[in-house]
Amino acid sequence: MEYIVALDNYRHFVKAAEACGITQSTLSSMIQKLELELGVTLFDRKAHPLKPTEVGEEVIRQAKVVLYNTSQLQELVVSKKGEATGELRLGIASTIAPYILPKLFKFLSKHHPGIHLFVEEARVDDLTAKLERAELDVALMATPVVGEELLEIPLFKEKFFAYVSPKESMYHDKTIETMTLTSENVWVLRESYCPRSGALPFCQCNTCRNAVYEAGSIETLLKVVDENGGYSIIPELHVPLLCEEQKNNVRPLQNPEPARIVAFIIRQDFVRERMLNILLDAVKSIVPREMIHPRLHKFPIKL
Repeated sequence: MEYIVALDNYRHFVKAAEACGITQSTLSSMIQKLELELGVTLFDRKAHPLKPTEVGEEVIRQAKVVLYNTSQLQELVVSKKGEATGELRLGIASTIAPYILPKLFKFLSKHHPGIHLFVEEARVDDLTAKLERAELDVALMATPVVGEELLEIPLFKEKFFAYVSPKESMYHDKTIETMTLTSENVWVLRESYCPRSGALPFCQCNTCRNAVYEAGSIETLLKVVDENGGYSIIPELHVPLLCEEQKNNVRPLQNPEPARIVAFIIRQDFVRERMLNILLDAVKSIVPREMIHPRLHKFPIKL
């Protein structure tokens, strides 16, 4: 199973064999043996580059899940021994990563050097798909998440603020009524950014009259506002990262107060409870206490 997953990843026999630490002939013969046992052809060797057959894709997908569960058993034993070691594949949404990742690396390096963290920053849809394919262990992103095999563990609630250009009339308001916001002069990041509850009026429409970023950074978004006028919506954790001049452009939103719930997303068969609580300790050291889910102040995560 490791061999067919490797060949699927590299789509090249030599590179896959090197990654597995075996010879190309061994890799080829073992995959042929598996194909004989299953009675199907897993890879189209005439294709350039090499690619799985239709049934091969299904077998490889299931092999990834089996390998994932095998590693889960190994990690479960390590956890019961009280050891904080091993590899962890973490996915994180691009609109959350700037506030969490730098200090997360520092926390684990200082307190749990035996944990080898591999991080992938990506869009929510990509992270969800990789969780379902058992290519990630945990994802950190905003809820809700679509996926029958996935579980959400809420971590903290993050409010949204308006970032308003001095050219706008509402710049002079100390607070802004959320329902007065329009789509005519808003610049937004769609990816895991706007509250999916529809708390913002412009979230109800499919398109905005101004540019909409499907990907990119909030820093770029704010520069667009500074240069062109209008306003944007930014998450609470981004406010401390602004310079003093930019902080003057931030306004609280009310009636309703839009927010997002950021959570750990895991597969239902995830068993590494200790590892999850180590990540929780890291998040609690980074995010202000008042934002953390009240239950997590008293109790650890239980699976």
